[in-house]
Amino acid sequence: MTDSLAPGLAALAVGQHPDPFSLLGPHLTPEGRVVIRALRPDASRVDVRLLPSGELMPMTRLSSDGLFELTLTARSVPDYRLLPTSWSGLSSEVDDPYRYGSVLTDFDLHLFGEGTHHRAFEILGAHRRQIGTTTGVHFAVWAPSAQRVSVVGDFNAWDGRLHPMRHFTLSGVWELFIPDLQDGEKYKFEIRTSAGHLLKKSDPYGFAFELPPQTASIVRDISGYTWQDSHWMSTRQEHGGWMKRPMSTYEVHLGSWARVPEDGDRVLTYRELAARLVPYVVEMGFTHIELLPVMEHPFTGSWGYQVIGFFAPTSRYGSPEDFKFFVDACHQAGIGVILDWVPGHFPKDAHGLARFDGTALYEHADPRQGEQPDWGTLVFNYGRNEVRNFLLSNALFWLEEYHLDGLRVDAVASMLYLDYSRNPGEWVPNKFGGRENLDAIDFLQRLNALTHGEHPGTITAAEESTSFLGVCRPVHLGGLGFTYKWNMGWMHDLIEYTHSDPVHRRWRHNLLTFSMIYNYSENYILPFSHDEVVHGKGPMLDKMAGDVWQKHATLRALYGFKLGHPGKKLTFMGNEFAQPREWHHDRSLDWHLLDSPHHAGMKRYVQELNRLLHTEPALYETDFQGGGFRWIDCSDNEHSVVSIMRTAHDRRDFVVMVFNFTPLPRYDYRVGVPAGGFYQELLNSDASLFGGGDAGNGGGVDSESTGAHGYADSVRLTLPPLSCLMLKRR
Repeated sequence: MTDSLAPGLAALAVGQHPDPFSLLGPHLTPEGRVVIRALRPDASRVDVRLLPSGELMPMTRLSSDGLFELTLTARSVPDYRLLPTSWSGLSSEVDDPYRYGSVLTDFDLHLFGEGTHHRAFEILGAHRRQIGTTTGVHFAVWAPSAQRVSVVGDFNAWDGRLHPMRHFTLSGVWELFIPDLQDGEKYKFEIRTSAGHLLKKSDPYGFAFELPPQTASIVRDISGYTWQDSHWMSTRQEHGGWMKRPMSTYEVHLGSWARVPEDGDRVLTYRELAARLVPYVVEMGFTHIELLPVMEHPFTGSWGYQVIGFFAPTSRYGSPEDFKFFVDACHQAGIGVILDWVPGHFPKDAHGLARFDGTALYEHADPRQGEQPDWGTLVFNYGRNEVRNFLLSNALFWLEEYHLDGLRVDAVASMLYLDYSRNPGEWVPNKFGGRENLDAIDFLQRLNALTHGEHPGTITAAEESTSFLGVCRPVHLGGLGFTYKWNMGWMHDLIEYTHSDPVHRRWRHNLLTFSMIYNYSENYILPFSHDEVVHGKGPMLDKMAGDVWQKHATLRALYGFKLGHPGKKLTFMGNEFAQPREWHHDRSLDWHLLDSPHHAGMKRYVQELNRLLHTEPALYETDFQGGGFRWIDCSDNEHSVVSIMRTAHDRRDFVVMVFNFTPLPRYDYRVGVPAGGFYQELLNSDASLFGGGDAGNGGGVDSESTGAHGYADSVRLTLPPLSCLMLKRR
């Protein structure tokens, strides 16, 4: 050892050297010799076995910190292995990670640094790789402000001195190839910050994690699954995608849809859900399942919205292959899968993204920009290239690796506005002095252009509750580029309306009709989502006024109004059978209620609504075209009755729907129709099959040549109390 190397070796021994490859492993000396160095503080001695001769040579201990060195007279580096002997006398032969060159290319690192490596998950994280004849795991992580980064795990007793990584200074990326490491190994990154503190962080790009509350990442090769959904994947973009097809989504929290009470009330696995949930969704006539976030999260009570493992399906329900099996089963049954995706914020857990390398790396340093006060979380810094890489790569990852059909983007409003949930003085204006988050807007535009461009037929849906313009306008026209936007205003108006006493509804009639003033400004999804049945809001049934019978009848009328209103449909689990208690993430839905006529009737009713959505083109073909909807009469506030007409592309194909939102039946109620003939009653929400009283029109009525509502013909109807009727001319 030369004096010039002494300071570096001393720094290496105490875990403070930024470039371990400059000292460890094999090196040619100016004298034409080979020096091999190893850092093994866990070893009492280290020998080198030269291959293929098998000669065993002892290394010299340079320090009590575990630095060993061997000088060979060879003029080229031989193939060799290390044989460390532990202090207890156990010996094993291992390959030397520090004899391998860099895996990452300058091109990959350049793309990552400029923010255009849209598949960063292919280069960062942990990947099984073969270098020459050696198979092992390549680790890479972005931590630009770290003094040193090491890979730690069971394989090195979580000792950060044993596997320090190579640093690419310009990109801030660290890498290390560890030969012979196996799939299934637990690991983290040990990061020494610029202040000298040691952090143990889970892998931001990790494909699998331990079962919470444990927090280690797991080396997992997820490339081996054989998909059986080629037909679905090749045809999902036909006929204009879902814009012009029936779309009724069942929103599900996997951990509480159903449980296994005879097995300690455990959650169902992904494979069990494939066997039980998928047939149920098919039976009910839903077209899609939307999953509350399944990315790994430490706190079950966050329902998945506080994500740690953005690239890992939660281990609560099984392995990554099991989740692929679930998605595959959905597709083979003709069901699309949408993932609730959370790019707006992340939790402060010490093993996660928060202050990842000791600095505000993924988040903003200024808490006025970097903290989300509502949820106690941190906000992504969308203006940073590497952060955009992370999020855009993550979106593509789920669409590509797990064959998902779309992303519902959570909390978009919190991303768009710098003053979201902040008081004056608690936020930083943009460069023009405004409240819009320009970096977030740019990110969302990139997201939608990328996903729609790379994967036609997939959708994005924004949970966005403000009047921000152009959420669904194409990016090239200045919009955000989402396929759909949740119509939160419609949902809140309708719930407020049905919660009011029927005697007062005449004064609140505008809550029924207001949505059509703005309806065609965006491509809307009409949700009754999980957010409406939690945090003391009570179940959907309790949002209806009146006694038990009236609550069920009003809910049926409300669901019928959703069917008739333009827009795609979304129903949270349990709402389809009117679960009478508030949803809880740690408890199964109350499936025993289906023994009750009321709840069984509601389930049959929702099933019938979905059937009609499939069979009547007027209910879906023109959701986003103004000519597809018409008020027949929206002015009868005295009786709280509205009537509408929905029309298919073929204008001769239409349905008439009439809604009575009072508990009083209306007899001889006249409604104008566009053509004479017999009008069959396709749907009557008061049918006894659905739990109603069987008032109605005997299956249909003949029109009369009596003008009404601007039409030359009309029908005289019996409107059951709190009801929805659908009629079609035969």
